[in-house]
Amino acid sequence: MAIEIRKAQRTKAKLRLGIAAPSGAGKTYSSLLLAFGIGGKIGMIDTEYGSGDLYAHLGEYDIISLSAPYTVQKYLEAIRAFEAAGYDTIIIDSLSHAWAGDGGLLDKQGKIADSGRGNSYTAWRQVTPDHNALVNAMLGSPCHIIATMRSKQDYVQERDEKSGKTQIRKVGLAPVQRDGMEYEFTIMLDMDMNHTAHASKDRTSLFDGKYFKINQGTGKEVVDWLEGGAESPTLEKYNDLHTKLLNVSSTKELDDLKKECSLHKAAFSDDQIKALSMIINQKTADFDKQTQEAA
Repeated sequence: MAIEIRKAQRTKAKLRLGIAAPSGAGKTYSSLLLAFGIGGKIGMIDTEYGSGDLYAHLGEYDIISLSAPYTVQKYLEAIRAFEAAGYDTIIIDSLSHAWAGDGGLLDKQGKIADSGRGNSYTAWRQVTPDHNALVNAMLGSPCHIIATMRSKQDYVQERDEKSGKTQIRKVGLAPVQRDGMEYEFTIMLDMDMNHTAHASKDRTSLFDGKYFKINQGTGKEVVDWLEGGAESPTLEKYNDLHTKLLNVSSTKELDDLKKECSLHKAAFSDDQIKALSMIINQKTADFDKQTQEAA
């Protein structure tokens, strides 16, 4: 492959924002305020037993409710449903259930290990692809993504230099998700019980060193930054193909879109290629199933 040197340029992008906070700190409320500030059609994936409906007075938004088991497949189907219906922002409330909920990835890993099909270490080989599929779906979405996560007290083990004994030390709060998930987002906000947010990661530099309460103005500020980049024909083509694949209605149409994806593959990022491949594989499986049922 030929190596290309080009000038760096920030282009228009979609939001990838995480909010981590203890239970009761206002994650759902704050995520909705952010989404209303961004504007457009809002869809919420609610795993919090109907808590998303409590804020209907804030404005118009739609909900897909998920219940246990909280499998990655359910999250993927909900994300794709909102994408196919043309929503602008998807709120995932909460992403923690996909990891630590009943039927989530930790539960799946434990059941695989207990079944004798592997030990607790080798079981991750079957679980990690599901985690990666969820990350790719969020990063490759043509929608703005806001994901909430519960926070818990985090600890580290340290060896005391004087006594040589191992000690447990508190190191603050950490999201209930797989280690490193917070690094997947453009902006990662941590919130306390007073509803005050600060950025633990911020590629936009909008919130560096600031402590603030999230409101609609926060969403407006973020979307202005996202829209402040140069036009991106590649992103427009990717979003077009992504939408067409989600709404494909025949194997002939799918084959044509696969060829079109191949033509533009070199211009797409790895996350975009993975997201398109996931949809193609799912649609292929759906059409194969329809053919078998009709036979």
